[in-house]
Amino acid sequence: MLYDAFDLQTDIAAQTRAWGKVLNDVWSPWVGLGEPITWMSAGARMMMRAGLTFARPPFGIDAVDVGNRSVPVTEEPVVVTPFATLMHFKKDIHAEQPKVLMVAPMSGHFATLLRATVRTMLPDHDVYITDWHNARDVPLAEGRFGFDDYVGHLVHFLQTIGEGAHMVAVCQPAVQALVAAAAMAQAKDAAAPRSMTLMAGPVDCRINPTGVNELATSKPIAWFEQNLIATVPNRHKGAGRKVYPGFMQVSAFMSMNAKRHIQGHADLFWHMANGEHAKAEAIETFYDEYFAVLDLAAEFYLETVKTVFQDHALAQNAVRYRGEPIDLGSIRRTALMTVEGERDDICAVGQTMAAHDLCTGLPPYMRSHHLQPGVGHYGVFAGRRWETQIYPQVRNFIQAHN
Repeated sequence: MLYDAFDLQTDIAAQTRAWGKVLNDVWSPWVGLGEPITWMSAGARMMMRAGLTFARPPFGIDAVDVGNRSVPVTEEPVVVTPFATLMHFKKDIHAEQPKVLMVAPMSGHFATLLRATVRTMLPDHDVYITDWHNARDVPLAEGRFGFDDYVGHLVHFLQTIGEGAHMVAVCQPAVQALVAAAAMAQAKDAAAPRSMTLMAGPVDCRINPTGVNELATSKPIAWFEQNLIATVPNRHKGAGRKVYPGFMQVSAFMSMNAKRHIQGHADLFWHMANGEHAKAEAIETFYDEYFAVLDLAAEFYLETVKTVFQDHALAQNAVRYRGEPIDLGSIRRTALMTVEGERDDICAVGQTMAAHDLCTGLPPYMRSHHLQPGVGHYGVFAGRRWETQIYPQVRNFIQAHN
């Protein structure tokens, strides 16, 4: 019933957008007359933005500057499974660059949330990304997708890319990246990454617990299953699949910073009304991405909550993969870098750095940690400080271990 009710809201939002377009077509030719026409036109454009979207937005990275020339970039699917695509950002250059698997979070948004991260890394690296599919579009016959399946995808993708790759995991998949690296180390897999960079990930949520961490431990796992899991309705390809809906995750994120999002939409209205097109476009671009939501397979969500946030299995080096115990101390040839943001209210300071205490097999020269002053969660992997202060250190770390 939860998903059915949301689909009804989605239909209403679609009608609102349609009426918004009609009104915008009526008022926009007259905006030069000033108020109140400009207000009505801005209001119509706000109506056109009603509701969420459920399809992956384009990365939109057509070219990057490499050296002194602009190089075309094409998206090349390398491996496609029911739940993910290994996407390669192919550049037309002859020079060999470090191969990097960028592991995108599966937390209610598409991999395009890392668009700015990818764009920054592309000039110096041969970049691949885990392009996760919307679980509501995966037919039930394709089977389950749990914690182990996520790790299995990382192992498979690294093996496909081949020896010598590096791994950069942003937010939630720092956990699965660690497990994948340890599993490959234990198996003596030649494709084990040369380095892994973990950015703002929940390795040990017992350290400086945030509101997200406290919510995860405030209820038994049965409560999450009963209250947050929905069944995909018949109108979608994944009909019958149990999911944690992306619209619930986005709603939770917004509630954490409700005042900021309300102010953001107020600012958008007035920028539109005042003809400040560049400022309006910047806010629109952010929310176009933010409101493109992805459903998570229920088993992945519930297993992650229990394993990482309730049992703290990773923090105690007690994770199992495919039924076998995983020892993070077995990681000896994959260098480790951790990155945290001083103002991160999702993965607090110390939670990602805890990976160093778990990777006991690494000597000091294969470790690095960076704490970035003045940034929150998203500032770790997007924005000016990411580009000018964090990325140069990540680039140098990868190069040093290439």
